[in-house]
Amino acid sequence: MKAMILAAGVGSRLDPLTRNVPKPLVPIVNRPVMEYLIDLLKKHGFNEIMVNLHYLGDQIVSYFGDGSQWGVKLYYSHEDQLWGDAGSLKRVEEFFKDETFIVIGGDDLTDMDLTRLLRTHKEKKAIATIALSLVDDPSEYGIVLMDENSRITRFLEKPKGEVIFSNTANTGVYIFEPDIFELIPRGTFYLFGKQVFPLLLDQRLPLFGHLTAAYWKDVGNLKVYQQTHQDVLAGRVDTKLPLTEARKYVWIGENVTIDPTAEIGYPVAIGHNAVIQAGARILENTIVGNNCTVEEGATVRDSILWDGSVVMRNTHLERCVVGKECKVKTDAAIFDGIIVNPQRPEANGK
Repeated sequence: MKAMILAAGVGSRLDPLTRNVPKPLVPIVNRPVMEYLIDLLKKHGFNEIMVNLHYLGDQIVSYFGDGSQWGVKLYYSHEDQLWGDAGSLKRVEEFFKDETFIVIGGDDLTDMDLTRLLRTHKEKKAIATIALSLVDDPSEYGIVLMDENSRITRFLEKPKGEVIFSNTANTGVYIFEPDIFELIPRGTFYLFGKQVFPLLLDQRLPLFGHLTAAYWKDVGNLKVYQQTHQDVLAGRVDTKLPLTEARKYVWIGENVTIDPTAEIGYPVAIGHNAVIQAGARILENTIVGNNCTVEEGATVRDSILWDGSVVMRNTHLERCVVGKECKVKTDAAIFDGIIVNPQRPEANGK
C-alpha cells in the first residue's frame, strides 16, 4: 500500500531549532520524528512512501535515502515552492491514482492503529476519512461534528472563541480514495482543511471521521516538543527507542562512558558514545544525544541535548533544548533556554 508523508514545511513554530534542521528530522529521543512515522507505516503495510520536500530537503534525502534500511521504498517530490498539503498531493497524483492511500504529517508522533483506520474507511465507503482525537485546545486544529454513523457534518479549520463547537480535532492523518484528486486543482496552493473538506461537505460526498484514543502529538511547537519526550520516556506512546533499557526508566546506548561519581536519575535516556564526567548529574526527563559530553560538575534536568552537544563543567541546565554540536559555556545557569549554533544553511530542496 502507498502513503504520503508531508515534509516540506519550514517549521517556523520550532524556531530557532529548525534553522539548521528540517522539521521531520527534529529528534525525539535521538531519532528523527519521521523515522518513527516510517516504522509505523511499515508496521501497517504501507511500504511505498512518497515524501514531499522543500525546506532543507537535501538533509531528509541524505538521511533516509531510498528507505531500504527501514524496509520501505521512498520516493521524493521536490517542490520549488510550498503548495499546501492538498496542492502537494495533487502534484504526485500519478503515484496514487490506482488505489486507496494514506496521508500523514511529517512532524506527527503517534502509535495510531492505521489498519483499523483503513478498515473504517472501507466499511463506510468513504472518499475521505479523517483520524480524529480529543484535544484541550481546539483553536490550533480543524474541528468536526459527526452524526451517529460517524459521517462528518461540519468542519471548521482553526476556530476562534465563540465559534468553537467541538473538541474533536483533525490529526492530519487521512485515508483517501483516488477520487479526491477531482476536488483539487492543479498548479495552485490548496489546503485540505480550508478548501477540500468544506468542498466535500458542500457536495455531500462521503467524508467520515474515525475517533481514536491512540497517542498523537503534532510536535510543531516547543512546548509540545518537550512534552512529547516526557511522554515517550513515561511509556505513554507505544514506540521503539533506539537504546537499551539498562534499568527501569533508564535507557543507555552503546559505548557510553559514565564516571562512577556521576548521578543518573530517571527517566533518562543517554545516547551512543556519550561521556558523563565526574560529579555530573543527569536528572529526570533528560535526553542526552549521541556523541554528547556532560563535563564534570554539570547538572542537566528536564532537558534535551541533541547529538554532539557539550555541557561544560559546573553548568546547570533546566528545561532547555541544546541544538546539535552546541557547546554550553562553563559555570552558566540556564533555565527554559534554547541554545543553537548561529549559522543557517541555504534552504533548498534540490
